[in-house]
Amino acid sequence: MSKLLHKPIRSNGKVHDITPESADWTYVGFGLHKLKAGDSVSDATGENEVILVMVEGKAAITGAGQDWGVLGDRMNVFEKTPPHSLYLPNGSDWQVAAQTDCVIAVCAAPGKGGHPARKIGPDGITLTQRGTGANTRYINNIAMEAEDFCDSLLVTEVFTPAGNWSSYPSHRHDEDDYPHITYLEETYYHRLNPADGFGIQRVYTDDGSLDETMAVSDGDVVCVPKGHHPCGAPYGFEMYYLNVMAGPLRKWRFELAPEVKQIAERDA
Repeated sequence: MSKLLHKPIRSNGKVHDITPESADWTYVGFGLHKLKAGDSVSDATGENEVILVMVEGKAAITGAGQDWGVLGDRMNVFEKTPPHSLYLPNGSDWQVAAQTDCVIAVCAAPGKGGHPARKIGPDGITLTQRGTGANTRYINNIAMEAEDFCDSLLVTEVFTPAGNWSSYPSHRHDEDDYPHITYLEETYYHRLNPADGFGIQRVYTDDGSLDETMAVSDGDVVCVPKGHHPCGAPYGFEMYYLNVMAGPLRKWRFELAPEVKQIAERDA
């Protein structure tokens, strides 16, 4: 199995625990908790800033010395409604008490203490179409570049209809050369509908030094340290993924793969 592909480590509790050390990179951490109603989990952000994303379900959350009440109203991620999320700066403690069965993502990257804790969405998040034809997908931006309440994190959700491509035309963001391109590590947390389906993700560099194509199952995470990283949703299986990106500069600038530049220019 590819070292870029991470299967859930258990069926309940903390099912993903990707750190910069385990991913052999510098910036992005990604954790995922699957909780039963009545379960709880707590942690501290340490030197990271964190965005807790209520992927599914409802939970009472406290963090950074505040009671944020019950967050979440999306019981199934494929409802496509905007998620409830919570931004916590570095040096914060947090606790989650599940009110229903729930799935909670913990998106982490280096914090500078430059922003206060705050709720994110669902107000202000609108499902937006991107692409055309078989490249159509739908985006819930949680904390992308236009939102200035983070130090490092870039976080978004993408819904790809069955039979379509996503993160396409193929592109890379693996050089620190702003404004031409930025270096951003990235994780993809995948879900499939129906859950017994599969999707495809390829991660490859122009020189071929990295070229891996992975079949992703419901609940898998793919790490993208460099290179292009398109996804495909086979006919019959809808794909969701939650992206987490971070690097030395909180800007998303990318370079298209040479073989797809004419496609991007034609569809612009």
